[in-house]
Amino acid sequence: MNKPSIALTIAGTDPTGGAGVMADLKSFHACGVYGMAAITSIVAQNTKGVQHIHNIETQWLKEQLESIFNDELPQALKTGMIASKEMMELIQQYLKKYSDIPYVIDPVMLAKSGDSLMDDDAKSNLQNILLPHATVATPNLPETEEITGISIKDESSIYQAGNIFINEIGSKGVVIKGGHSEDKNKATDYLFTKDNVYTFEEPRYETKHTHGTGCTFSAVITAELAKGKSMYEAVRKAKKFISLSIKYTPEIGQGRGPVNHFAYMKKVGLDDE
Repeated sequence: MNKPSIALTIAGTDPTGGAGVMADLKSFHACGVYGMAAITSIVAQNTKGVQHIHNIETQWLKEQLESIFNDELPQALKTGMIASKEMMELIQQYLKKYSDIPYVIDPVMLAKSGDSLMDDDAKSNLQNILLPHATVATPNLPETEEITGISIKDESSIYQAGNIFINEIGSKGVVIKGGHSEDKNKATDYLFTKDNVYTFEEPRYETKHTHGTGCTFSAVITAELAKGKSMYEAVRKAKKFISLSIKYTPEIGQGRGPVNHFAYMKKVGLDDE
């Protein structure tokens, strides 16, 4: 039996399973990748919002990462909710030591409910500590504005923001996601690399059930990079994956329900269409 590709997520929890580590592991599985996880925060949340956040001690995160990296190296890793500068600096040590492992950063700042998942200090440290090491960063439009200081009004400002990520911050790639745009018919994502800009379009579906879209999208990119796919191929699949996940939501919860992490698996299969 061939050894499976392995992806690691470093993020917070969601007890209802729609976002965070739980969504990441489901997405890894749906992509045919073995998932490992290290917990940064224990979050009491559901489809109606975030009720409480308990950030674990950095030492506990260190012990988890030591257990993982002393046993089996992942082929790619991603970070989601990282609550403090100390956690970021700890993760940065691993990113420097294992710089050949692709790293995807989902700069999680707000839950779909609008609840803040990161304090102001942590937001400012993302740009200096983690983003320069990113193989791919996956900010949505509000996160892009927060990180770059640019008001996203049109495609020109998206290009300006992409340039900041690549040429000023130092990320190798960034996907500026268009889910928050005002286009009612389609959602367009922009992948910026050092040499190229690519766009990915999918139909926009009218639904409130989009809890965990950012986690899921970035997890699929991570899984595909773990399998040795190119940045373009990974983002292309992630865009199709998240579109189907939104189209076939399971309608769970009383608020903003989760997406369907297995829609792609059922509609397309493990291999690319």
